[in-house]
Amino acid sequence: MLLSDVLPEAPTSTDGALAVFDAAPAVDPEFMIGTWHGAELPTGHPLDGLLAASGWWGKQFGDAETVHPLLFRTADGTALWPLNPALAFGGLGLARKLPALKRRNFTNTIITARPVLHAHGPKARLRTTRYRDVDTATMIYDQLPINDVFRRLDEQTVIGAMDLRGVARPYFFVLRRDESLPVR
Repeated sequence: MLLSDVLPEAPTSTDGALAVFDAAPAVDPEFMIGTWHGAELPTGHPLDGLLAASGWWGKQFGDAETVHPLLFRTADGTALWPLNPALAFGGLGLARKLPALKRRNFTNTIITARPVLHAHGPKARLRTTRYRDVDTATMIYDQLPINDVFRRLDEQTVIGAMDLRGVARPYFFVLRRDESLPVR
């Protein structure tokens, strides 16, 4: 999925993304149930480009207790598999210090390391939290100080703001509902 498919006039700054986010209505957790295809919303954030370089596909919300925050395509492209975010995001400090990492495509490395990186069970929960003075659906990572907060752009699309402890600005992405591939 391309960002332009879901947000043709995408903002390119944190202030612009916050304006879109703040103007969008809140989301109930039940609205998030399903599988969602994602795309980064580049705003000059230190993490911009990292998910794209990894081959990240999206997220799955089975129910409030069963959330897979990082989905990737299988090597043959016929299914999705959940990656353990503690293994993936454990190096966030490194990614901020090595911008060249974001310019490399390491999709094949992740696919090859699937036996080690595969999440065995859900790695996040879905709750309602208050963010920017609005109560809305939030994905809370089990092992990391990260909350992904959602607002609805339309009936099939949300904008997400990753709130990461120690990082002043949110990292933005969009998700569009997509049940085309099974999760294994």
